[in-house]
Amino acid sequence: MLTEKERDELAPTGVLRAAINFGNTVLAQRGADGAPTGIAVDLATEFASRTGLGLDIVPFEAAGILFEALKPGAWDIAFLAIDPVREAQIAFTSPYAMIEGTYMVPASSPLRTPRDVDAPGMRVSVGPGSAYDLFLSRTLAHARIVRAPRGGSAAMIDLFVAERLDAAAGVRAWLDAYAAAHPGYRVMEEAFMEIGQAIGVPKGRSHARDLLEAFVTDMKTSGFVAQALARSGQTAKVPPAG
Repeated sequence: MLTEKERDELAPTGVLRAAINFGNTVLAQRGADGAPTGIAVDLATEFASRTGLGLDIVPFEAAGILFEALKPGAWDIAFLAIDPVREAQIAFTSPYAMIEGTYMVPASSPLRTPRDVDAPGMRVSVGPGSAYDLFLSRTLAHARIVRAPRGGSAAMIDLFVAERLDAAAGVRAWLDAYAAAHPGYRVMEEAFMEIGQAIGVPKGRSHARDLLEAFVTDMKTSGFVAQALARSGQTAKVPPAG
């Protein structure tokens, strides 16, 4: 049973509005009927069931758009990658899954490792506001970041292909799938980052965050996270609880 404070922080409108990001296919996908599916949806549904809250899935096409939707208060909880820029406005739980960020390059490219990419003249495609954009904006010393005009992994790859850029940065699973269907490209074996996927709430909602932290711990230890990933055909590392 939720306390009044927990209910007010989790669902100030009376319904739990859970934001998911279709730009990260490890977390969210569209089913055959177009309905949202994936581990983010499964976790949101389970959490709403346990708390007795009504649930409204609020979909976004990219993480950057989801993050910006925090300002007008469009969601109550969000399934999003942890990043220091986001932590200024969002309180995150511990990660429930870890995924890799890596580069895709043309098959004929001489670039072999992430270190090769960070060189003068190199141009890297990213989705604006994605975890990979935020991370590379802090860490690339020489390569130039080129942001897709709209968010999402598909737009980032479209830009990479159309502009003949040197590398595309993104989620390994998405890049692997694209390269498998397009023999002219390959994905680097080495990752440039590993990032935690967590549940976030707007800063200042500490009661809601603590409740979600306990939920995430249980979801990891019970095997729910691993099972949800398997059901959706996705691969990610489940970090230990605690």
